[in-house]
Amino acid sequence: MIEAQKYLSEVKARLAASPAIVTVAVVAERASTDRGYFRARLTLANGDFLEVSEYFVILAGRPSSVGYRYQWMDGARQKLIRRWDNAEHFPDLPQFPYHVHIGDQELVVPGSALSIVALIDLIGGELGEQT
Repeated sequence: MIEAQKYLSEVKARLAASPAIVTVAVVAERASTDRGYFRARLTLANGDFLEVSEYFVILAGRPSSVGYRYQWMDGARQKLIRRWDNAEHFPDLPQFPYHVHIGDQELVVPGSALSIVALIDLIGGELGEQT
């Protein structure tokens, strides 16, 4: 199995095994030897909606996110809860280009590099704290 496909298999297995995720609808998935892309729409255990999109490369045998966007919204998809991305549109923030949009008030704070696998753990922890 090529390394990129191996990572995609790990992502899908983690999504399927997470108690924080109820449904997964894969929108797009591609893999070559050393790079890939994954996009999916998820329903979270609390009824919220999460869309994940990640372009990655394999460096020294490990996946590295090059471009990502993870958007968490309420179940009606009307209210933004949080969006993590690394688009280069906030150059003055520490940790550029990594940042997080919080809520609908257009609040943007510094973020850090994030993969879908790390996001699953983060959201699982947050949903666990809410219950």
